[in-house]
Amino acid sequence: MAEFLRVAFDVPLPEPLTYRNDPAAPATIGQRVGAPLGRREAVGYVVGEAEEPGIDPNLVKRITRIIDMEPLFGLASVELARWMAGMYYCSLGEALGAMLPSGRREAETPAIEADDFEICSKALTLSSEQALALDRITRSRSGIHYLYGLTGTGKTEVFLQAAEATLAEGRGVIYLVPEIALTGQVIEEAKARFGERCSVIHSRITPSRKLAEWRRILRGEADVVIGARSAVFAPLSNLGLIVIDEEHEASYKAGSTPRYHARQVAMKRRALEGARLVMGSATPSCEAWRLMEEGQVERLSLSRRLSGGAPPSVEIVDLRDEEGAISQRLADAVRETHRKGGQSILFLNRRGFSYFFHCRSCGAELRCRHCSVALTYHKDRGALVCHYCGYRVDPPRACPACGSLDVGYAGFGTERVEEEAARLFPEMRIRRLDADSTTRKGELEAALADFREGRADLLLGTQMVAKGLNFPRVKTVGVVLADTTLNLPDFRAAERAFSLIVQVAGRAGRFSPDGRVFVQTYRPDSPVIRLAADLDAPGFYAEELAVRRELGFPPFSRLIRLVFRSKEKERAVEAATTFAREAARTLPPEAEILGPAECPIGMVAGTARWQLIFRAPELKSIHGPVAVLVAALKLPSSVRLETDVDPASLM
Repeated sequence: MAEFLRVAFDVPLPEPLTYRNDPAAPATIGQRVGAPLGRREAVGYVVGEAEEPGIDPNLVKRITRIIDMEPLFGLASVELARWMAGMYYCSLGEALGAMLPSGRREAETPAIEADDFEICSKALTLSSEQALALDRITRSRSGIHYLYGLTGTGKTEVFLQAAEATLAEGRGVIYLVPEIALTGQVIEEAKARFGERCSVIHSRITPSRKLAEWRRILRGEADVVIGARSAVFAPLSNLGLIVIDEEHEASYKAGSTPRYHARQVAMKRRALEGARLVMGSATPSCEAWRLMEEGQVERLSLSRRLSGGAPPSVEIVDLRDEEGAISQRLADAVRETHRKGGQSILFLNRRGFSYFFHCRSCGAELRCRHCSVALTYHKDRGALVCHYCGYRVDPPRACPACGSLDVGYAGFGTERVEEEAARLFPEMRIRRLDADSTTRKGELEAALADFREGRADLLLGTQMVAKGLNFPRVKTVGVVLADTTLNLPDFRAAERAFSLIVQVAGRAGRFSPDGRVFVQTYRPDSPVIRLAADLDAPGFYAEELAVRRELGFPPFSRLIRLVFRSKEKERAVEAATTFAREAARTLPPEAEILGPAECPIGMVAGTARWQLIFRAPELKSIHGPVAVLVAALKLPSSVRLETDVDPASLM
């Protein structure tokens, strides 16, 4: 038994603290313990042991209790957490906190539900393209590959058979998906093939259930782990394969400390543990595309839809000539599809009825009093709502600025499209999928089941309808407004707009060659929209990477973003300005400082936000200097700092 322990806490402490072990019930590395931290007891992670405390032994406090009878993690997890702490400017405890389940007790729940075996549990016969891709993947024990192909070309089957081959080698598999709720078919197929060897980890299960699954993996009872972002940390002892499905998805980037990207963590685990890494998407991230172009990642292309489908025909519709949210061309196509027994999907990346209130006399808009964004009108709630802080107010009958009665609403969201669709298609059964219509547990799954089983004719919604949906009867897809993502003041706006259009288009014609897609836009001449309508990925990436190279944005540079937040705007500005001044003295010549400047969304929940962006051709030029400055930073209590290495968004 070690007399002293090094304990890390899920708080921003620079180093783990030393505690005296309990001789009657000693703790060891990997266990959670209760220990005094300031005036309270806190839960910490034992990350090291020592015979000497390194400080005055009389100052060393004793741990108060042991939470886990068996360790939750080993030295490999500590090593990965140390890398995360250094990479993402957080403490070792914060990194472990992001990795580990927080449950206090294990849940007594079966590993596999009885109704999980409805899908065929046998591997399918591969096409020649799929067989070649599988051979390339399995031939290398630790390579990096990218499975590139339109939706419906069989990427999932290659992933699953690569997993089977890896299990046959006696090694484990991590299979990452962007959102569990929208990838149910992948989950069911994996469970059907791998049975109780399969563990599913995601945010919808309770912490105690998550802890139970974590322990199953530790005990070796499960060696196939499927889950969203945090499943990349699953404690498999002999990791052989990591799959990142829909690699382009922004949900793989964490939104709170530590702001890790699952792709970066997967690459680190691959290097540390000698595993294969296979990514896949119909619309790779620009970073991944460049790695493929340079040969650092092997591209494995799938070009043929395997269920009798073909790439859909795509038509651009100019909304400047239309009155409503649904154009005449799209409405006619939806009616024709319904008449022939098919189904349709309408996509709009904006919820609510209309997205801003305005006065036609003075031009005033109604904005959130706590955030620098317009309020969205929700007709079903009879309120104007802020989608950032939740502030709501009754719609005014007159302009608050000038008193004019000539007021109204501009733009349209999913509520208005639903209302318009009900008027245009009274004979159809319509289901809406967005954050407002799926607030209760099970509503999302029920809506998808209704559509899959033919109890709905038209599905409309936000990004939920763009991801992972595989419905054989869908013949027509409408992108109601392709401009929403394209208009954002962010360097990834074009990439996201292209990806969304192509992904939504992929829902049509997966099982028959008669799929039709209508892309509605106020900017029909936009190169991004035209390339997306042509499903021309090589053309888009060539143009987008040329623009990124010219402007010096990733993947031709690396960024670090610091956001200073305060209820007092002057404090945030002062802190950002002082930091920028200090950084200018220490950064190397090849590094740039962009800002300080107000964030594009400058106020959220009454808090002012100012940002600094550090840019350099290589991360090492800015990472170390910024780390030193952040560690030495003394902020007033009214200012908070957010750090983000390789930010996914600059909003």
